Amino acid sequence: MPGKAKQVLLVEDEDNIALALSVLIEREGYIIDRVADGDRAIETLNRSKPDLVVLDAMIPGVSGFGVCQHIRQSKDLADLKVLMISAAGQKLRSQALDIGADAFLLKPFDTRELT
Repeated sequence: MPGKAKQVLLVEDEDNIALALSVLIEREGYIIDRVADGDRAIETLNRSKPDLVVLDAMIPGVSGFGVCQHIRQSKDLADLKVLMISAAGQKLRSQALDIGADAFLLKPFDTRELT
């Protein structure tokens, strides 16, 4: 009996990027739930626990950093894997890892690196 498909919460405000990421992630067998801002991300995380969050650092509302901090401070979510992405530069990489992201990808990135 096959296992349950893994759930990914994609937090990305740019539709074209979200569509491309969704196709790549779904191709790997994951189920995507997408939101476009930090407030909705926190609401979604408080309702359900995905297996992975792919989180843009620069989103409307609560920033990706704020969402990551929420995850790490929540007893129910603290072990959730977080992949942060950003086009804003390498400086954000250390900030993301310092607040608890498990990995960081700089946009644009190689699709093999993502999968």
